[in-house]
Amino acid sequence: MAAEVESQYNKNNPFLARLTENTQLNKAGSAKDTRHFVVSIDGSDLAYSCGDSLGVFPLNSKEEVDAVLTALHASGDELVVLPRTEDEIRLQEALTRKLSLASPTRKSLMVFAERAQDAAEKAQLLNLLEDENKESTALFLSEREFIDLLEEFPSVRFSPQDFVQGLRKLMPRLYSIASSPVVHAREIHLTVAVVRYETNHRERSGVCSTYLSDRVSLNDAILPVFVPKSHFGLPEDGSTPIIMVGPGTGIAPFRAFLQERVATQASGKNWLFFGDQHAATDYLYGEEFEAMKEENHIDRLDLAWSRDQDEKVYVQDKMIESGATMWEWLEAGAIFYVCGDAKRMAKDVDAALHQIAQEHGGLSEEDSVAFFKQLKKDKRYQRDVY
Repeated sequence: MAAEVESQYNKNNPFLARLTENTQLNKAGSAKDTRHFVVSIDGSDLAYSCGDSLGVFPLNSKEEVDAVLTALHASGDELVVLPRTEDEIRLQEALTRKLSLASPTRKSLMVFAERAQDAAEKAQLLNLLEDENKESTALFLSEREFIDLLEEFPSVRFSPQDFVQGLRKLMPRLYSIASSPVVHAREIHLTVAVVRYETNHRERSGVCSTYLSDRVSLNDAILPVFVPKSHFGLPEDGSTPIIMVGPGTGIAPFRAFLQERVATQASGKNWLFFGDQHAATDYLYGEEFEAMKEENHIDRLDLAWSRDQDEKVYVQDKMIESGATMWEWLEAGAIFYVCGDAKRMAKDVDAALHQIAQEHGGLSEEDSVAFFKQLKKDKRYQRDVY
């Protein structure tokens, strides 16, 4: 349920919030860096509901911006007009706050090819644009950001205005909220995987995740945030049973759901599926969930550790193991929720659901498709995937 009163703060007018907590959730030895962030919305009229997301506007890092300025032979003080606007600002500010320095496209390569002064560089760029090279060009682009193109094709020269003209807006990132407003009315908790990796022999980092983890000082009112409308949330009737599938950072909204169900003494049964790599290092909020299980606030808790045994085990495998019981819950009116990775996990979970409906509900493949289509329409199958 979205907050009833509309806030004065939105995507076009974000609130400058304070980050008050930045804690690592993974234990020593984990391959991952997942953080628990607490964002204070004190001083604003922002409100949120379980299932909502927080929109965060990040900044590009000073190192990335400085590298682009060096490659452009620019000081950063040059005035530029932002694409599709009439806003004139300093180049350094535009590259830091307003424009994305990642994800060049085929169109970017066309512009570079037109401007290349060196014959070998022009030939390489034109070759990348040949139709028969689409696959290798897609791979080439996926491993590069604009700084790579500027450094690999130094004969390509841009005026500051021409360069910013080819960039897209730096968009806000949406993170599922991991707290209940009933328990934390003026705080918003987030569960964020800090993204760091290497491509094309260069260290890369997630713009927003490393902005939060590395560059936002605690308690400074500098974090631009807003709460967009959401269609993901708890049932109004607290007696409704719920099944929650949230591996990795997909656990965020379900921590919020459970906080709220406990606080409001909701009588509906709660079934939680969580998974990650290792039980010893990657059980996010594990102590909280185990305590809830002990106190009978979680009726069923299924955990999938993909790297703790020879054969990988995922949440969808645990669902199939308990297929008969899951079908009983669905037949009894349970709402099914899934949050997390859209590319693989959510598809695998959906396939497991159809398998359960066919094996334990006796539905044909066609009928199971119709069944879950209706469940979605009735808001009994909700997805928050990204």
